[in-house]
Amino acid sequence: MKEPGLSDTLARIDSKKAFIDSHRPLRGAVLRKLKEYIEVEWTYTTNAIEGSTITRQETLVILKHGLTVRGKPLVEHLEVINHKSAIDFVEGLARGSDPITELEIRQIHSLILRGIDDENAGRYRTQQVYISGSKYIPPEPADVPARMRELSIWLNGAGQAVHPVERAALAHFELALIHPFVDGTGRTARLLMNLILMRDGYPIAIVRPEDRLEYYDALERAGVGEREDFILFIAEAVDRMADMYLKSIPAGQ
Repeated sequence: MKEPGLSDTLARIDSKKAFIDSHRPLRGAVLRKLKEYIEVEWTYTTNAIEGSTITRQETLVILKHGLTVRGKPLVEHLEVINHKSAIDFVEGLARGSDPITELEIRQIHSLILRGIDDENAGRYRTQQVYISGSKYIPPEPADVPARMRELSIWLNGAGQAVHPVERAALAHFELALIHPFVDGTGRTARLLMNLILMRDGYPIAIVRPEDRLEYYDALERAGVGEREDFILFIAEAVDRMADMYLKSIPAGQ
């Protein structure tokens, strides 16, 4: 049984999506500006959540002008560049209709860690990992492949009967729970989540740095069975992005 807040939010998102869909395709200049905003905001926020010191404006400079930012580590520049490459890859997948499998998830991860940790990029972990600040302990490395197969089967099977926003949030949660990679699982989980949303025509969910503690707290509660709060957290992020789309539609269009 969905909480009233979640049901109301999903209904509101669906209503906004229907209005946005009725005004597609967005015009060239409008679409370009919206796309640039999303790429910069998505990249900045996902890296900031993981501790990057690159600012929103610096992210724009790196992506749009290919410049380096003085005083910032090379690895943080690579995180920006790699995430944009991963966005491009995910957008390509979103335009297709092939099942989203372990292969695609590993390819996303490989792009995230390219040039940063090539040894582990796209590879499931072979060691036990622990999540800082969390009581939850991810499964042992030997259990990761089977858990990932189960996630893939659910995504392309029973998960298809779930509302796309819920499916995206649950896929993110499950990937975070499995924690299949030594590093980069969070970024990969958010990319997977947004791939699912985009494929179904929904606005993406951007987790803001100022919501970091709430985000991790909702994930922690989901880990002990209280998933509704995390789904609602993601749904509210989708709702905010839907508002951005609505503002981008010219009056009278």
